[in-house]
Amino acid sequence: MDSKKKGIILGCVADDFTGASDAASFLAGRGLKTVLCNGIPADTEKLGDCDAVVIALKTRSVSAAEAVQSTRGAFGKLKELGAQQFYLKYCSTFDSTPRGNIGPTTDCAMEDFGVRYTLLCPSLPVNKRTVRDGCLYVDDLPLHQSHMKNHPLNPMWASDIGELMEPQGKYPCLVLDKKAMRGTSEEIHALVEQFARGREHFYVVPEYVTGGDGEKIARVFGDLPFLTGGSGLLEHLADRILRQQTRGNGRQANSGTQGRGILLCGSCSKATLEQIQTYKAGGGKYAAIESSQLRSGEQSAEKIWDYIQQNPDSEVLAYSTGAENASKIHDENPYREQEAALLEKTMAALGRMAYDAGFTRIIVAGGETSGAVTLALNLDAYYIGESVAPGVPVMTPVDHPGLRVVLKSGNFGQADFFRRALDMTGSR
Repeated sequence: MDSKKKGIILGCVADDFTGASDAASFLAGRGLKTVLCNGIPADTEKLGDCDAVVIALKTRSVSAAEAVQSTRGAFGKLKELGAQQFYLKYCSTFDSTPRGNIGPTTDCAMEDFGVRYTLLCPSLPVNKRTVRDGCLYVDDLPLHQSHMKNHPLNPMWASDIGELMEPQGKYPCLVLDKKAMRGTSEEIHALVEQFARGREHFYVVPEYVTGGDGEKIARVFGDLPFLTGGSGLLEHLADRILRQQTRGNGRQANSGTQGRGILLCGSCSKATLEQIQTYKAGGGKYAAIESSQLRSGEQSAEKIWDYIQQNPDSEVLAYSTGAENASKIHDENPYREQEAALLEKTMAALGRMAYDAGFTRIIVAGGETSGAVTLALNLDAYYIGESVAPGVPVMTPVDHPGLRVVLKSGNFGQADFFRRALDMTGSR
């Protein structure tokens, strides 16, 4: 039975590839047979009889108009596939500028689907992203006081979700605090209906600090046709779907394979820095990439690849030294954008070289880096397997069953993530 005959239960659109793999991992981990597509799929036969489809776009750092157009196209494809419910997935740190793109894409989808309101639900408690009294916290710090205040692309200036949405979205926010969310479903919906009077559209921001909060949000609002948020709510939506449907519990793809691996890291996050240091301290081989040397020509993808080839018995971590100099990320550097583009291009080239050389395990850290590498690999659909860390699954390309790909957001994963990823993707 193909996907059109069976019908997809949940269709999700994510603003980058690591966010998409994060979302897909929670759906698959709860038992939904999930396929992740790199971009809007042209060949829908590859999707098989899946329960959920996640489409990865690269819309986090493009113009708002481009993000809206791409997101609308992705949701349109999911409608064609017969999806019953839709989800817009963005980063659990609300990675967005005052111009967007979370607000414009949410508004467009809400209007296209003809719904009066939707949720703004970025929480992911397992990774210490929570919403209290309408404010987003990261590692128990308000968002604008966390490491996100120094993000190289989208530095965060506020923590109140209503304040974050005001310059980029069209509509007001209703905050449902802890006291409100303690009410019955009927009482909560009464508050929503009261706020709705005289308003064409609006957003609802529920308290979401624990897994129990997520369960209740899914129970109260899980029948909305269109929802938005991070990946935290998706696992509870998946549980709800499985309780209501007579299918699901799809077997996850086998995570292990034979062959050599490579590690590519362009992230500058605090978590990634610790992961790099742990890998190096454990004796792992590495190649440090200095973006200014890429610009000068002292380093290149070809020179780094030569070093990797000189170590045929070891997996090599090629990483950006920007992670080790993250505190200087906002120093004046007239070449910063040029060097960032060169770094992405270099990582993408290394990923492609490894793939062409027969490497079977490609592990990438950093959202922008992951997007560049996946584009270079030109693989368009993946089965989702078990997770190396919450939100970071092992993925198997539909057309290349012997290959394993792991993509992680910079802030995710344990200190020994790189070694874990190599062990999990290796033959066991």
